[in-house]
Amino acid sequence: MSASTEQDPAERIEVSRMLASPASAVFSLLRDPQGHVDVDASGMLMDATGDVVSAVGDRFTVHMDREALGDLPMGEYDVEVVIEVYEPDREIAWSIIGTVKPPIGHRYGYRLDPATASADGSPRTLVTSYYDWSTARPEWKAIFPVVPEQSLKAGLGVLARTVRRRQG
Repeated sequence: MSASTEQDPAERIEVSRMLASPASAVFSLLRDPQGHVDVDASGMLMDATGDVVSAVGDRFTVHMDREALGDLPMGEYDVEVVIEVYEPDREIAWSIIGTVKPPIGHRYGYRLDPATASADGSPRTLVTSYYDWSTARPEWKAIFPVVPEQSLKAGLGVLARTVRRRQG
């Protein structure tokens, strides 16, 4: 069982969408720090620095702007993305090390399930985006969900468009 399916569903948001792309193309984008910025629908991710990830424990920095949410006057800041689940072409998930120490303990991720090809034979992938705060420290659970379900849904639309564009 993957790490993403073991969490409390009351403290998790999951949304899914069928993409007209192979899982390998979707995963390639999701392991690229700049890909995270490209598909962000919250408006908080401004840029990223670091290498493409290839294993659990890999890290990169994301330059954030919380003003996009309009909830807290945090302005611009950096967070470190730490890869927690890495299964090529199947699943990628990460936790965040930000301004709060010790880290809050929430996780974001994507699960990729290859689907039956379309009528013209083109590959398809069912992509599930999730946001999980079941492992967050108890004193922080009241703030969740910070990113609404609608942002995850919008992010899947942006992901579909971005993967298609990268495939050329």
